[in-house]
Amino acid sequence: MNMLFSILWFLIIFSIVVVSHEFGHFIVARANGIRVKEFMVGFGPAIFKHKKGDTTYKICILPLGGACVYDGMDELYDDPKDGASENASEGTSDSEPKDKALFPNASPWARFATIIAGPVFNFILGFIVAFIMVNLIAIREPVATSIMEGSAAEEAGLQAGDRIIALNGSRIYLYDEISLFTALYRGGEVLVTYERDGVRGNLVITPVYNEEYGRYLFGISNETFVEELKGLDAFKYTWYEMRYNVVNVWRSLGALLTGRLARENVSGPVGVVNMVGDIIEETSPYGMMTVFVNMLNLMLLLTVNLGVFNLLPVPALDGGRLLFAIIEILRGKPIEPKKEAYVHLAGMVLLMVIVVIVFFNDLHNIFY
Repeated sequence: MNMLFSILWFLIIFSIVVVSHEFGHFIVARANGIRVKEFMVGFGPAIFKHKKGDTTYKICILPLGGACVYDGMDELYDDPKDGASENASEGTSDSEPKDKALFPNASPWARFATIIAGPVFNFILGFIVAFIMVNLIAIREPVATSIMEGSAAEEAGLQAGDRIIALNGSRIYLYDEISLFTALYRGGEVLVTYERDGVRGNLVITPVYNEEYGRYLFGISNETFVEELKGLDAFKYTWYEMRYNVVNVWRSLGALLTGRLARENVSGPVGVVNMVGDIIEETSPYGMMTVFVNMLNLMLLLTVNLGVFNLLPVPALDGGRLLFAIIEILRGKPIEPKKEAYVHLAGMVLLMVIVVIVFFNDLHNIFY
């Protein structure tokens, strides 16, 4: 039964995150007159299909993402010269108007807006989810309410009640940001800017590795919460939550690429289902509202993750297509469509390899 609920929650979260991304592409494409052939949630064989107008809407069996397929996208065009000679033989003119509804024939700015709309809608969804969350939960301020005896923080002179303002010059707004910092910390002194009785100061702390927790720690804890949001506080803390999640995803990607993030910390769809099950098991004793808030938190992380990941300048991703659009805008002319299509095809093959690797990594994390 727990597994059934885990899968159900995963499908709900996955659908909302993916649909928001693809809807962003879809609505901006339509606004720019670009014809959308397919709107897909999932990949593989379709378990639901419906055509309305020019667009076929599909729900597919594999929950590995989604796609908004524009008419003419990634087609391998014939050489323009060959096309010109063929048109001439058929009695047509090179000056014949192009079908502007084809993706390659749209203006570079229209294609740019259409492509970037997917990640933007992920961040919009994230903001909505974060706003709901901050109105349902207590927010932990970045305050050291207690200092562990003999800890690095105590030795450096940090005191209970001190508010952490910055770590190594990076501004801190939530206590979770301190936890993120120590999770990715791998050695060296840390310049801590703090506020005590309204006066700011600086001190240097060298976090100590804790065998029990398997990570480096300052030696501080926090039990301070914002108990009641007033006025525009909800929007302020919504921004803090969004900022924290974007920074979390960005730094985690950097740590993964540099080998500072362990393989066990990487999850695909199977791993997320398992994560959902763990969340349900750990939070259900505290009531359904606690489960719901934690699912919102997971949705926030996933939608921000999808938005940031898709902005990476990697072929086949939105970021790779944005790069080609930017190059066209700067050059004043497009890169040959056939060459661009081959680049994105190579990127797609690479992404499929990564998907397979992540899938087997999920299985390894679960069963070993």
